[in-house]
This record gives sequence, C-alpha cells and structure tokens, in this order.
Amino acid sequence: MAERYIIGIDQSTQGTKTILFSDSGEILCRADRPHRQIIDERNYVEHDPVEIYQNTLSAIREIIEKTGINKDEIAGIGISNQRETTVAWNRKTGEPIYNAIVWQCARAEKLCRELNTGGFDEKVTSITGLNYSPYYAGPKMAWIMQNVPEARKLAEEGSLCFGTIDTWLLFKLSGNQSFKTDSSNASRTMFMDLEKLCWDEEICSTFGIPVECLPEIVCSDVNFGLTDLEGYLNIPVPVHAMLGDSHAALFGQGCHEPGMIKATYGTGSSIMMNVGEKPVSCEGIASCVAWGRNGKTLYVLEGNVTFSCAVITWLKDDLKLIDSPKDSGKLAKLANPEDITCLVPAFSGLGAPHWDTEAKGTICFMTRTTGRNEIVRAAEDSVAHQITDVIETMVKNAHVNVSELRVDGGATKDKYLMQFQSDMLQCDLLVPDVEELSCIGAAYMAGLALNVYDESIFNRIKRERYTPAMEDDKRAGKRELWKKAVHSVMTNKAE
Repeated sequence: MAERYIIGIDQSTQGTKTILFSDSGEILCRADRPHRQIIDERNYVEHDPVEIYQNTLSAIREIIEKTGINKDEIAGIGISNQRETTVAWNRKTGEPIYNAIVWQCARAEKLCRELNTGGFDEKVTSITGLNYSPYYAGPKMAWIMQNVPEARKLAEEGSLCFGTIDTWLLFKLSGNQSFKTDSSNASRTMFMDLEKLCWDEEICSTFGIPVECLPEIVCSDVNFGLTDLEGYLNIPVPVHAMLGDSHAALFGQGCHEPGMIKATYGTGSSIMMNVGEKPVSCEGIASCVAWGRNGKTLYVLEGNVTFSCAVITWLKDDLKLIDSPKDSGKLAKLANPEDITCLVPAFSGLGAPHWDTEAKGTICFMTRTTGRNEIVRAAEDSVAHQITDVIETMVKNAHVNVSELRVDGGATKDKYLMQFQSDMLQCDLLVPDVEELSCIGAAYMAGLALNVYDESIFNRIKRERYTPAMEDDKRAGKRELWKKAVHSVMTNKAE
C-alpha cells in the first residue's frame, strides 16, 4: 500500500519551519529557514513577505529531497502562522505593495486613538471579543491604507488584497487563485463578528477598509486550495488546514473539550482555554475562535503575557547573572527558602489580565541577604505568577475547574519552573515529549480532514506530569506577596 504523507508549515515570527509527517504521525524530517527582522529608528517592525514565501518553498523542497519520498504520495498540507502580522498585495500581480507589518509593531496606535470616539472601543470589543488595540491586524491594514498610496488606488480598482500570513501563503501557493482565511485568524483582526463569523462592515468602514479587500472566512479544516509548489509537484495537493499558531498548538495539545487549557512559554506567553461552542466574555482577556472543524466552531479565552520567559534572557544579557537560560532553574533551587523577593517584569507594561501599559518593572521585598540566587528565583517565579493571574481570571469568568495545564515552549525543560507553576495553580502540569506543537496541530488537522489520521493520532504525544507539592499556606503567602508587588507598579490602582 502506498504511503500518505502530510506536510506541516509553521510560519512564525523568527522563521519558517516545515515538517514531513508519515501516515502514522511520525516526524520524518524538519527544515528551518530564518528571515530578516526589519526594524527602523521608529521601532517599526516588518518582514519581507516574498522572502517568507520563498523560504517556505525552499524548506518544503528540503524535507522532500532529504527523505527521498515519492512526491506523488503527499496527501496534503497544513499551515500554522504568526497571527496578527499583516500583508497587502496586488490581486492581479500577486506582488506585495509593502512589507508585512509584524504583530509586535504598534505603529497604528495614533490611528486607533483618533478613531475612538463615542464609545467605539467598547463597541469593537462587544462585537469582536478583542480589546481595542493597534496590536491586531485590522488597525495595521488601516495604517497601510492611509500611508501607502498604491493601497487606495488598488482598492478603488478592486485589486487590493489584505490578509494575515496564512492568507498570503495560501494565495501564493495556489498560484494567485485562493483568497481565504480561517476563522481563528480572522478572529484576531478586530474586524470579525465573533458570533456571526463574518466581517463587520461598520467596523471595517470606520477603519477605511472595503470588505471586498478581505479574504473569505471559512472553517479551519476545509480544502483551501490546491498547490503544486510552483511546478515542483507532479500532482497538485490540497492545503487542508490553516490556523493561527496558538490555536494550532491548542489543537495539537489535544485540548478539544471545554475547560481544557494550554500555556506556551516563549518571549511572551499565550494562555488559551477551550470554552466550547459559545464565546465567553471576560474583562482583560480576549475572546476568539479556537477553530472551525467539521462545520462546528469552538471558542477560546486567551490571555497574552507580554514579558514572560524574556525575563530569563534579561537575566543573561543585561544583568549578566546567568551564562545560559539553562542556569536559571538550577540557581533558583539554591535560593534561600526564607527569602521573599518578588520581581515584576513590567518592562513593557503589564499584559493580561491587568492591561496597564504605563506600569514599570520592580524588584521588591529584598533584604540584606538577598543575592544572585534569590533574584534569579524571583525572575523564574514571575513567569509562573503571571500565567496564574491569567488562568485564575479565566476560571472565574468561564465557571470551570482546571484539573491540568498542558504546556509547550522551550522553558518547559526548566524543572524548577514547571514544578512552581504546578504549585501556584494547584493542578497537574503536563509537558509533551515534542516541541513543534503548532506545526503538529496544523498537520494533524489536515491529516484528519484527509482521512490520513483518526483521533487516536493524539495518543502519539507522551507527557511528563508535575503535581502540586507546596503546602497551601506557603502557596497562599507567595501569591499574596506577588499581588502586592503587582499592585505597587500599577498606575490604575483599582485592582
């Protein structure tokens, strides 16, 4: 019997990875391609969308050629992508009219302020489930429309395309034919009606974006279009899954039922909770689509911590307290157990659930005996405390009990941090034996849609389990000190 292979593409902020999966879900080969980070003196952050597309083609060819598989046995492709990063291009030529504006870029802040009259921000949140912010893709599209002359001209001609990276890659892979996005990515634009799953014409109009410039919104597991990788394949194959990277990781983690939750430990952290078939409103936490699958839509609550594991990089590069991130957990274990030092890494303000952009970082509750180990431990602890803040807010609003937290990201190798996170949440914490959860999620969804896999595919992932071990009063004391420390840096003292 012929093999059937699935290709997973994970297009992330730093680069593009492709993975070849067997029809049993085994990872056969992986290829990575970094791309340039284009940052100017205004702190505008951009990527070259053509470079990203060419890197994608190159990485796919590498995994096929390295393994020597029969190209005719590739069944399909799944794509996960950095989410709010925004591209504008000419529908007729397929050429971008400007660099991709990266999710980190806040250049549309002034534009958002000017448009926010008569409670517009509250209206946007009530319709889209998102906090009114230049962080999302919609305001970035509006900035392009206002600042790139070719955009308005093409819009008037009906030839302008706006999309997130998933839509851009699909358009190019399909030979400039397919112009679609999935509901998970659309829900992160600030333009989509969360319940109706369509573009809100009034919000789009207020931002100056014709709905005709936006892609069709479909479920995450449909046949998005065919690609032969610019003639590299003999037989075109379908792109049969597209999801935002955090959503793909949630799917890959097997968090398919309401109340299941995952946290990604990266520069920042994305914490996502599956809340089922109806969106849940939660102040300080975004409500968006998890994915659409088999014609059914599931929703999530998502909290984003802006500065989580980046605090460990800060210890290494700026304070020179550690030589490698691997050292931080070891030093934390050596800290004086009686020391109560707290570090609040609000270096770019506080993210969810506090949302105080003016807050500043602090180290507090130090004593004469506080030293290197104690400060390193306080930094490690701050990662777990911030994630606990988000999850406690979600639990309160979604009215669910969390029995376990599934985690991914490089910091999950830090045994001290994982145990401390389990202790603070008072629930089990599960660390998978694979790292590429976003790519796995997109590939598994495509494979399921193509009947290459069945639901048992998720049993391939093995997990290390951490269980709470800290006494209740000790945990309560640490949480109380953390909350005092956070309160001390907030400019809005309402909490």
